[in-house]
Amino acid sequence: MIAIDLQCINDHVFEGWFEDHCAYEQQKKNGLIECPFCKNISVTRIPSTFSIKTSPTPGKITKHQNELAKLEKKIVDFVEKNFDDVGSDFTKEALKIHYGVSEPRNIRGVSTNEEEKLLEKEGIEFCKFPMPVRSDIDS
Repeated sequence: MIAIDLQCINDHVFEGWFEDHCAYEQQKKNGLIECPFCKNISVTRIPSTFSIKTSPTPGKITKHQNELAKLEKKIVDFVEKNFDDVGSDFTKEALKIHYGVSEPRNIRGVSTNEEEKLLEKEGIEFCKFPMPVRSDIDS
């Protein structure tokens, strides 16, 4: 079995599983591969992303890792200073701001997949990224 990253003409990205590359080619030729989001069969293969995690020598931090840690700390400091933490009320607050019930402001918090779908449906733009635990970046 192989997994292939695919994208439809409407820019939806998804993954397909095939017995082998020949099976992928045959299914594509026969129009059997469709986007699970919009059902479009105009699908192309896109480069797969992957990473290889390497462990540094214990106790030895590379210059690159040190620079990344500094950047991460700057980002966390910026977000903490410039965004109100609304916790699990993120969706509720985003909707209030969007509809003018609350004053516009930068907010941060957490949301479920269902809440994120609601925000997208309402046309509310948001950005997701994991915030590291403060103790992980202060050391």
